[in-house]
Amino acid sequence: MAIYVAVHSKFVIASIIGLAWGAFSIWFSQPWYQDLSLHVGPYMAFFLITFIAIIPGCMNAFVFISLLLDKRPPVIEDQKNPDITILLAAFNEEEFIGSTLEGIARQNYLGRTRIIVIDDGSSDGTVGVVKSHQADNSNIELISLVKNGGKAAALNHGLKISNSDIVISVDADSYLHVDAIKNLVGRYLSDPANTRAVAGEILIRNSRVNWITKAQEWDYFLGIASIKRIQSLFQGTLVAQGAFSLYDRKTLNEIGGWPEMVGEDIVLTWKLLLAGYRVGHAENAIAFTNCPETLKAFIKQRQRWSRGLIEAFKINPMILLKPRLSTIYIWWNTMFPVMDIAYVLGFIPGLVLACFGFFWIVGPMTLSILPMALALNLYMYSRSRHMFENEHLKVRTNIFGFFFYVFAYGLMLQPACVYGYFSEFFNLKKTWGTK
Repeated sequence: MAIYVAVHSKFVIASIIGLAWGAFSIWFSQPWYQDLSLHVGPYMAFFLITFIAIIPGCMNAFVFISLLLDKRPPVIEDQKNPDITILLAAFNEEEFIGSTLEGIARQNYLGRTRIIVIDDGSSDGTVGVVKSHQADNSNIELISLVKNGGKAAALNHGLKISNSDIVISVDADSYLHVDAIKNLVGRYLSDPANTRAVAGEILIRNSRVNWITKAQEWDYFLGIASIKRIQSLFQGTLVAQGAFSLYDRKTLNEIGGWPEMVGEDIVLTWKLLLAGYRVGHAENAIAFTNCPETLKAFIKQRQRWSRGLIEAFKINPMILLKPRLSTIYIWWNTMFPVMDIAYVLGFIPGLVLACFGFFWIVGPMTLSILPMALALNLYMYSRSRHMFENEHLKVRTNIFGFFFYVFAYGLMLQPACVYGYFSEFFNLKKTWGTK
């Protein structure tokens, strides 16, 4: 007989082990601190060691234990099939929107599905593709906006004419697995009563294009998916992403719909959390989407995400004082900019110095944190692979992408994030993105 462990107890256990790991790391890093202080001074040594090794190590330990303790309640067997409305905002998506609509049409969902496509002033053949699909699917409705106003504004146009209790947003280049909507709605109906949104599982569709997409495949499959899983465990997934998420329509209207910002989805999610609602995550509600295929596009995407994080803090500052388990992740987000800056200003130069035999920052002490990171990634892989097998999917071989993700992905990611933070701090020009 399985032993039931309450969510609050899981949180306490993970917190104690995370703090214990941090205490051990502080003791273990004393020789490193003394040596590094001789080269960069005591304050800089404290800053670099704390935000490159100690705090990330605490977070990894917390995540690892949380994943070990995470046991999802099963989706109710006799789940209802309520009416749903799918909002699909599109801007110049002629190439992909056809397959997106085909994926929606093939869903194993028994409830009535209304599909509202909002064309946000496209200049290509997006409208023509949608109209061709309307001929075969009477559930598709098209709203054509004359001028491009951004994703949030387009979604809000669709929200105004929605009348079902459940609204689902889908990106125009996302392909839904056949059980995606059924699993997403099922999780929503099975989660606690105060749940008002559920994030789907976003995975990479174009992962075989080049080395950048191969690395991002693991970022989504391991990192992003696992973080959402434990955030949901502790009552508050921090981002119900616009690419594929479910929302309660009445609650969406109460908080004003999607805010017209770069990070519209994270700002909206934090509004839900601040209002006291729960945001869940359905790990088996899978949508495959396109990730950036060039380094320039990747940097722009992560810049937008980082700006969105800062926007979320600007709009919802009081969320830091919200008494709920998920608030720990909000506080973690306050440290991400500092950790990214420490990585860019300390770890990357330290890596260069190590190539010339100077192991002040990157050396044996730094390498000692890699076993924990590798163990965490291997366990996340086993969890995600098990979910794939349950959905009759197969994890494709991508060894190069995995090792690049584990050992070198940060060399691209962290500088892009720092660029985004400073762009928002200095209010540089914003560009609208879809992800």
